[in-house]
Amino acid sequence: QVQLVESGGGLVQAGGSLRLSCVASGSIFSINVMGWYRQASGKERELVATVISGGSTNYADSFKGRFSISRDNAKNTLYLQMNSLKPEDTAVYYCWGRITTRGMRTENFWGQGTQVTVSS
Repeated sequence: QVQLVESGGGLVQAGGSLRLSCVASGSIFSINVMGWYRQASGKERELVATVISGGSTNYADSFKGRFSISRDNAKNTLYLQMNSLKPEDTAVYYCWGRITTRGMRTENFWGQGTQVTVSS
């Protein structure tokens, strides 16, 4: 089994910053890609950003410049630095990983989500 556990969400005022973390643990052989998605109330889940094991990143256009994704491969940890937050960034943020398990199965894994609320 593989678990992804997010932390770092909370309530912040508009213009503020938050840093989300996601730790992957369990029967991991390798982590190919990790990323952050978010889902606002009443809306579909959307991609925020991804990062591959080599460090290359990809951002959805809406998040370029304000959000920064990074990972610490040694710690199996993913981060999302969010700056200049806006009320419309309010959502549940989910960690995602494309992970090869020790059983040599490559699957998608999701965290339980962490709530980010930005007040105006």
